[in-house]
Amino acid sequence: MAGAIPDLEAQERTGTGKGAARQARRDGMVPGIVFGGDVDPLPINIPFNVLIKKLRAGRFKSTLFNMKVEGHDDVRVICRDVQRHVVKDLPTHIDFMRLRRTTKINLFIAVEVEGEDVSPGLKKGGVLTLVRPEVELIVTAGDIPDHITIDVSEMEIGDNVTISSVTLPEGAKPTIDRDFVIAQLSAPAGLASADDEDEDADVDADEVPTTEMDAPNGEQSDD
Repeated sequence: MAGAIPDLEAQERTGTGKGAARQARRDGMVPGIVFGGDVDPLPINIPFNVLIKKLRAGRFKSTLFNMKVEGHDDVRVICRDVQRHVVKDLPTHIDFMRLRRTTKINLFIAVEVEGEDVSPGLKKGGVLTLVRPEVELIVTAGDIPDHITIDVSEMEIGDNVTISSVTLPEGAKPTIDRDFVIAQLSAPAGLASADDEDEDADVDADEVPTTEMDAPNGEQSDD
């Protein structure tokens, strides 16, 4: 199922060049451009406060947006560049690329867990850790999943879930080639500590190093 794509509202910018861009910044806007898709580039302005909030939320460049500009059809875009002030590190210009529905893009997809209520490992007090709450996938712009699901219903303490055991949406694949861990089920801290102590207590005698000591001065040691 395709995920909900967040809206990003912008205004069409009248005029081009440095003068129009400076005026936009004085008006509390960040100038930008939308290009690609076999149509003319569209100069835009985005409210500074809106943009800075989204940038600080993280992963802005890997998020697909539904751009809404009055007088134009909505279009799916992804950020391709953010120019920043060399001293203040604040955005001064932003570039977006239009996407066709068949375009392949990299996006972070949320991980959801099912089967926690029947997992034998969790019933024994195990602790489930989501190593990757999100997984970066290569997906089609027209068919972006809300999430991927991992099933922990048969997991025991010590088990883990890797990407190879997850059923991915059709056409999606991980950006990482290796079989990485998404979640793991470990023993509770108290049990893990007790196991470590038991292992220390069960050391065999022949594992304990011995050192021969010389006899006191003037004495002979008996062989």
